[in-house]
Amino acid sequence: MTPTELAELAAAAIGRVLARHDSTIELDPQDLLERPKSREHGDWALSIALKIAKTLAMQPRVLAEEIAAELREIPGIASAEVAGPGFINLKLDAASAGSLAKLIVDQGSEYGRNSSLEGQTINLEFVSANPTGPLHIGHTRWAALGDSIARVLAASGAQMVSEFYINDAGNQMDKFGASVLAAIRGEPTPEGGYPGSYIDDLAKRVVEAHPEVLTAADEAALEIARESAYEFQLGDIRESLEKFNVHFDVWFSERTLHEPGPDGKSKVDLAVERLRQQGRVFEQDGAIWVRTTEFGDDKDRVIRRSNGVYTYFASDAAYYLDKGDRGFAHKIYLLGADHHGYVRRLKALAGAAGDDPDVDIEIPIGQLVSVNGARLSKRAGNIIELDDLRDWIGTDALRYSLGRYPADSPLALDPELLQKRTNDNPVFYVQYAHARTHQVARNAAASGVDRSEFKPELLTDETESNLLGLLAEFPRIVAQSAQLREPHRIARYLEDLAAAYHRWYDSCRVIPLGDDPVTALHRSRLWLNDAAGVVFRNGLGLLGVSAPEKM
Repeated sequence: MTPTELAELAAAAIGRVLARHDSTIELDPQDLLERPKSREHGDWALSIALKIAKTLAMQPRVLAEEIAAELREIPGIASAEVAGPGFINLKLDAASAGSLAKLIVDQGSEYGRNSSLEGQTINLEFVSANPTGPLHIGHTRWAALGDSIARVLAASGAQMVSEFYINDAGNQMDKFGASVLAAIRGEPTPEGGYPGSYIDDLAKRVVEAHPEVLTAADEAALEIARESAYEFQLGDIRESLEKFNVHFDVWFSERTLHEPGPDGKSKVDLAVERLRQQGRVFEQDGAIWVRTTEFGDDKDRVIRRSNGVYTYFASDAAYYLDKGDRGFAHKIYLLGADHHGYVRRLKALAGAAGDDPDVDIEIPIGQLVSVNGARLSKRAGNIIELDDLRDWIGTDALRYSLGRYPADSPLALDPELLQKRTNDNPVFYVQYAHARTHQVARNAAASGVDRSEFKPELLTDETESNLLGLLAEFPRIVAQSAQLREPHRIARYLEDLAAAYHRWYDSCRVIPLGDDPVTALHRSRLWLNDAAGVVFRNGLGLLGVSAPEKM
């Protein structure tokens, strides 16, 4: 019996009790079941009697007794006992609890997927680094977390895209191009330009691809240097992210917001008109302003200066509106620790656009991450590069460690620990548990143990009950991680699951001892072993971490 099936049966049983009391209280099955703090209290607990007794003018414990009596009639529930002021503790019989193992194996990669966010359309933007240099350690954390959040959102039924906003318009691109051109010509980096040997590398690539840059006039040479170096640097960013197992559905160029449409107007032009239609625009001193203070901003924002030049806020507005035009009701912006000032600005923008700032936009802020002993990039000179970190620590260890903590907590990584092949290293501990499930399966096959029969009622060992209980939790953990945007809950869950699996492995044999015959118990335990492997693999996949079959 799955938790979903149990919840629906429990809701039906409680509904029968409510009907006897002429109550019209509506129940959400997803909110009924809880895990008791101690497994000794049972497999599941319900606190519904405490929540609705007052509405029914009943004592919670009296109502709980009536509900428990109804629950005891459900096949598969071994006991339903009332505890304390009105809690109900449920225990499933072994067959009902153990049947989950077969369901997990049968569902395979689909186990854990749920419909908790079905119907939601979400645009998730993260990293969005300027294409003027390599990705650094700050981008690394949001790359790992953002991609994992995207995975759990999709696994929970949301219609969503992950998006990289390419800041490829504005003065920084001209400075970037000028820096590359200076390197091509053997001149010093211009004031306010970009230093680092990576600029020299880009200069060489530009010359190889466009030798005409050497003889072109200044303006033409600058354009060649800027556009070609931009193409190379953006390609490097894409490659760095792909190697880090981070995928984006959309790469959105800021330049497209400024390009004229068929009517001669750009998306930025149209954004100003739409905000004006909302009654949020006013003119003062020759400039055009947006009344963002009406939605909590600390000051109104200029969207077009008196000289007719649009501000960066204009791009923000056009980009936000474009996301809505593409069908995304909910927008998530994952911003770095140095972007706190953008939160009120973006929320106010959502309000000015006619959306609900408390519902339609979400702006988590990621805190800083440091790495013990990390050296600054030799190429960039003043940053720690993602590629260097990945080569040093490894994609799996880096992805898992960055996904293991909430985004709003500062984080210091210990590379020495993360490179150890011991249980002290969390990623090794979980990956080893997964590899062990495959080793058990290989040994079972060699010993003649297969999955030709399954008798879940035989899985009665305490470690089996604990392992099954945790396996049943996985879909709820995925849904919770998606709803709260907290993939670290999956990492911590996998560590608990690994501990339970290792305890089970130490207590229960899948392979007969000596010349003992293969029995239904051995075959049933192989189902449980393989079910654990499925959940390890699915959970690691949601974190963007590999699940090796041998270690």
